[in-house]
Amino acid sequence: MKKIFVSMSVALALVFSLFAAGVMADSHTAKLRVVHASPDAPAVDVYVNGELTLEEVPFKADSGYLDVPAGTHNVEVFAAGTEYAEGEAVLQADLTVEAGQAYTAVAANTVDALEFVVAEDSMEVTEGQAKIRVGHLSPDAPTVDVGLIGGDALFSGAEFPGITDYIEVDPGTYDLEIRLPDGTQVLPLEGTELEANTVYSVFAVNSADALEVIALVDYEAAASPDEMPTTGLGAPEQNQANWMLVIGAMAAVIAGGLVFRKRFQN
Repeated sequence: MKKIFVSMSVALALVFSLFAAGVMADSHTAKLRVVHASPDAPAVDVYVNGELTLEEVPFKADSGYLDVPAGTHNVEVFAAGTEYAEGEAVLQADLTVEAGQAYTAVAANTVDALEFVVAEDSMEVTEGQAKIRVGHLSPDAPTVDVGLIGGDALFSGAEFPGITDYIEVDPGTYDLEIRLPDGTQVLPLEGTELEANTVYSVFAVNSADALEVIALVDYEAAASPDEMPTTGLGAPEQNQANWMLVIGAMAAVIAGGLVFRKRFQN
């Protein structure tokens, strides 16, 4: 798969650290991947249950898939380097993790309108086929189509903020483009390789005048459940155990309500 954004290595799931922290609700887990897709938001620090758990999370970073313990956790997000103060987070939520499927939770929109866009991910594909979906996560970009350059659209009318359903296609190399409904090309994606027995998510991010793509592998049939794709954000070594806590807390966007406090300082 052609990648316009090159992901960093991801921290592995450290389940035993969760037991030590006393946040493991039960033995059931889901798989969750989190993406920072707010183009004007700075790097952030994340606190879970009042404890600093992740520092300097940058725009376009993704966590890779991690196992998430069931339970409820309080998550507070601050601009990186901001001194912690209860009730002063730019984004705060009491989040409940539901066991079951795999999910992607995207922190999207501009800093003054932050929101989570959540989608259930596919962990299966027809033998010999490839599966792909696209996400429109550029807050000021118009409705777009995604299709073959000069040819048919694979996805029509994609709007912000949204993630399409999957479609299955023959494996191979495709010359794709993001374009306006009138055919005007917005971003070329030549040489996009889709491998057999693999599931992909392709997310358009950043502002309309600087549009770019994050291409992620959701599932590979050859990988065992313990070898799910993990390209993404590698937290600093000293924070790897805490990163698992952050992901677990964020997973509750699947089932819980969010309280947003937009207070980034210029």
